[in-house]
Amino acid sequence: MKVLVTGSAGFIGSTLAMRLLARGDAVIGVDNLNDYYDVSLKEARLERVRAYPGYTDLRLDLEDRGGIAAAFAEHRPERVVNLAAQAGVRYSIENPLAYVDTNLVGFAHILEGCRHNGVEHLVYASSSSVYGANTRMPFSVHDNVDHPLSLYAASKKANELMAHTYSHLYRLPTTGLRFFTVYGPWGRPDMALFKFTRAILADEPIEVFNYGKHRRDFTYIDDIVEGVIRVLDRIPEPNPAWNGDAPDSATSSAPYRLYNIGNNQPVELMHYIEVLEGCLGRQAQKALLPLQAGDVPDTYADVADLVEELDYKPATSVEEGIARFVAWYRDYYGV
Repeated sequence: MKVLVTGSAGFIGSTLAMRLLARGDAVIGVDNLNDYYDVSLKEARLERVRAYPGYTDLRLDLEDRGGIAAAFAEHRPERVVNLAAQAGVRYSIENPLAYVDTNLVGFAHILEGCRHNGVEHLVYASSSSVYGANTRMPFSVHDNVDHPLSLYAASKKANELMAHTYSHLYRLPTTGLRFFTVYGPWGRPDMALFKFTRAILADEPIEVFNYGKHRRDFTYIDDIVEGVIRVLDRIPEPNPAWNGDAPDSATSSAPYRLYNIGNNQPVELMHYIEVLEGCLGRQAQKALLPLQAGDVPDTYADVADLVEELDYKPATSVEEGIARFVAWYRDYYGV
């Protein structure tokens, strides 16, 4: 297939691109290499991707309506995976308009590109943050998610609503994936594992929010990418049993679907830190802090639909995943 992947220099996007290229797909990668975090890391990821034949590298902002339209018209992708976004819950509190530009306006341009160019299937990244104030565990895609706690979360919920509209009006098959705390080699420097590792190796204190009482459904990068590929290969169909009197949030009378991709095994943040300390052979100095605005205490993915419909369940333990990350970090940074 010819697959357009946005966010191709990103953590998930670069890993996905390599998997697709390795199996023989052609990939059109779209990324603007913005400086939200270390650009040299993004460039290093892209070097790995470019080592495969069949890769086309485009420097584009999703907000560039004309540029995105031209990319679709020229390259005519059969399927699209939209992973580009302004990420980060805390950053969305400081810079909300960045999320409007990329996550809302930019996503609309992707939807339009798919609509006008015969795209067979759009897969897009949502987030576990859409569950917001929900407290019933595990989080189910069939539950209502109308109470986001950050603009980042609201923008991801908006993406799901926008996608549904295009599935309904234009019969564009769309699938949204709610990712749960992705980690692993080549990860994002603004995420906890990266920040903790850097601080511990520098003998600096780590900031532990909610006094370490968080539980997170940490999901290893390879498990996420495997889930994305399985979903990409399965074009959603309308749900014939869907009923507007009792609407199911995860399906529709349109070709629309939502899935959680999470490890289905929440881990206490303090245990996560203990595993990291063991892999690094050092103890962390912990600065215990209260829960941050926009954050949630716990995440826990119900992946029953993923198992039933795609015969897949993420399974990498944090012990294995953190060990792989630490090995990569020490090699990449020479520490």
